[in-house]
Amino acid sequence: MGAGAWGTALAAHSARVGHDVRLWAREPDVARDVNEHHENRALLAGVTLPSSIRASSDPAEVLDGADVVLLVPPSAFLRSVATSIAPYFPAAARIGIATKGIENESLLLMLDVVAAALPSVNPDALVVLSGPSFAREVATGLPTDVVVASRDESAAAEMQAALHSPFFRVYTSRDPIGVEVGGAMKNVLAVAAGACDGLGLGTNARAALVTRGLSEMARLGVALGGDPLTFMGLSGVGDLILTTTGALSRNRTLGLKVAEGLDPAAYLAAQRTVAEGYLTAKAAWQLALRHGVDVPITEQVFHVLHEGRPLLDAMKRLMTRAQKEELWGIRV
Repeated sequence: MGAGAWGTALAAHSARVGHDVRLWAREPDVARDVNEHHENRALLAGVTLPSSIRASSDPAEVLDGADVVLLVPPSAFLRSVATSIAPYFPAAARIGIATKGIENESLLLMLDVVAAALPSVNPDALVVLSGPSFAREVATGLPTDVVVASRDESAAAEMQAALHSPFFRVYTSRDPIGVEVGGAMKNVLAVAAGACDGLGLGTNARAALVTRGLSEMARLGVALGGDPLTFMGLSGVGDLILTTTGALSRNRTLGLKVAEGLDPAAYLAAQRTVAEGYLTAKAAWQLALRHGVDVPITEQVFHVLHEGRPLLDAMKRLMTRAQKEELWGIRV
């Protein structure tokens, strides 16, 4: 459910491992593209999709008889998509949530958003999917490792069995909170890393920023009930490395553009793709304030993106913070 780059990539992978795949696309032109040209030219141009994928803009048609439903819209639209499919949702279907982010209005993680939108579904059986996974590389079949997490071990194991392949290794976790926080926060930190590179601050600075960002991610995740060890895994340090250094990272690119002097909102308005870090920076900062968690990098990213703070001012505020013990606030 969702024919963006990531949803299309997951559809392509699922078809290649032998599933009967239907793809819901909000835009009828995207559905036609997939059906007639076996390509999503708007978001994954040049990637040939399995011809067995059937795309439609009719959610009832896509969901009819489904055994597994993967929800993959942008975080800002997850609630509305989940709510709209409720009348057609197959009662026995397993749900995977591959959207990464924090809902701005409620400050809920994606699993909790879906639980609220689909009250008939057992929230303990919801599965979240995360990890270092650029959509284009998954769509073309390059090796990728991800993690699926659920409070119900059997639900995670079923999703693992459905998606695992030699080139798309799927690990399980019992910590959906930690997995979700990692997947959301890494986008914010990628914006910071892009800005760091755009300002020419050097690789020492980027390594320090990424490492201290990992500490922020862990502090917030632990405050919400996550396991600190989760952030040493695929959805934490793994996705953080990918998104802060990879050329395909939309969030890192946003940071680079801000360093060039572009207005972030104007830049994003001209893009068809979504950089989740823009909205997540605001939500993560507000969530950290609510729980009394110190997240200085996230705080500065929020002020730069949403309050117009100059990058050099933000850098100065980070560099002149009080001295601290390295792992403060993480130990539990």
